[in-house]
Amino acid sequence: MPRTGINEKKEAARLIDAVKARAEGFKRPVNIMEICGTHTMDISRYGLRRLLPKNINLISGPGCPVCVCPIEEIDRAVEISMMPGVITATFGDMMRVPGTRETLNSAKMKGADIRVVYSPEDAVDMAAQNPEKKVVFLGIGFETTAPAVAVTVRDAKKKGIKNFFVLPMFKTVIPPMEALLSDEALKLDGFIAPGHVSAIIGAKPYEYLTEKYKKPCVITGFEALD
Repeated sequence: MPRTGINEKKEAARLIDAVKARAEGFKRPVNIMEICGTHTMDISRYGLRRLLPKNINLISGPGCPVCVCPIEEIDRAVEISMMPGVITATFGDMMRVPGTRETLNSAKMKGADIRVVYSPEDAVDMAAQNPEKKVVFLGIGFETTAPAVAVTVRDAKKKGIKNFFVLPMFKTVIPPMEALLSDEALKLDGFIAPGHVSAIIGAKPYEYLTEKYKKPCVITGFEALD
């Protein structure tokens, strides 16, 4: 576990003991899904699975918008990138996601002008520097990413940049959560919801799921004690 203060270690031990005490009363294993990839990484980083009792299972959900990107969206992005006069701007983790026949990386090797950026603002700057080209930014992400891209589109319009485009590939967390709950074979007992997404959408969207499926959902941050 990463370095923490003495008080944090004591609190962590207290919480683990409390979880173990509660788990002793379970009549069957409990399956809890974290739906955010950052939670999945932090659970592994802090070794939480090893600390929890054996009858509590943490299951990794569809927490990466790139991982749940449909093949047809990759195909569309590849097709656009191969068009003459187009610069495709994308986050690096999209480069190797397979479409039907190509990845963005293989399209780049065939001559497509595909460039990795670290923010949508980088793509706007690219459009300003290449007025003779159409710069298409691949808008991938959950609710946390969409507002930033929307602001970028607004700012590009204010600056009079007319060659900046966005291919929207955004995802929302609630529909996949409901799809998972609808599959009785998965036997999910609850969700751990991401704090950053929830800061944008609030708690109300989760209430529909908890009321319909009678499954709890807890919003939390990304530290060990959370």
